[in-house]
Amino acid sequence: MSALQDIKAFLDEKYYHYNQFAFIEQDPICIPHQFKKKEDIEIAGFFAATLAWGNRKTIITNARKLMMWMDESPHDFILNHTKKDLKPFEKFVHRTFNGKDCLFFISALNAIYLQHGGLEMSFMANLKAEDRSLKNNIMQFRSKFLESKHLPRSEKHLSNPQQKSTTKRLCMYLRWMVRQDQKGVDFGIWKNMSPSLLCLPLDVHTGNVSRSLGLLSRKQNDWQAVEEITHALRKFDPVDPIKYDFALFGIGVDKLLEDI
Repeated sequence: MSALQDIKAFLDEKYYHYNQFAFIEQDPICIPHQFKKKEDIEIAGFFAATLAWGNRKTIITNARKLMMWMDESPHDFILNHTKKDLKPFEKFVHRTFNGKDCLFFISALNAIYLQHGGLEMSFMANLKAEDRSLKNNIMQFRSKFLESKHLPRSEKHLSNPQQKSTTKRLCMYLRWMVRQDQKGVDFGIWKNMSPSLLCLPLDVHTGNVSRSLGLLSRKQNDWQAVEEITHALRKFDPVDPIKYDFALFGIGVDKLLEDI
């Protein structure tokens, strides 16, 4: 399969197969789907995306634990928690994300909402249509988030595309918040950014499948590779290029490379 139209047809077929509401149940996106209020969705989604590496069952279990400790009202908790309320978070552990990191994220989110107009505004400020990679906006958000007092170790949990990171979890989070999804998977609650500006959440699965399809030539999974594969996907759908995340990820997880 070498012709671009054949690859597009293949990915379109897999997109329709994988972009289904049933996808939610075993994916970290099930955490924000527990909520209705915009701010609850975006905060729950931010924590779920932050924890989204490793075993998916463990990710979901630990993210649900955080929501339970926030009394299933994350926005109210972020704004109005007391020192006593923070006690359970001190011993939280998810892989290398520990209690100190968790307390910093709570503090930083409090500042984001009180000083910067919330998560959406922190990503959207100075958004330029010509900045097709969102790199500058991710860096801008990261700088605001890190204004709160923190240990140097906590910075690794907020990826930095300037240091060549794929920034997979933030790209995935932005997909959840921005992309308009008729199937009810992604939320599309952030209206000030076009889905056309999103970048692919590049990981082992999406990277390997993209290379097998001839859509990605770069061998390393880094920010340069993110920009390369996103540019390729925009040729298939310039309005909603990151819808193909479902296809690329699903093909990789289900080991369907023999179909290509």
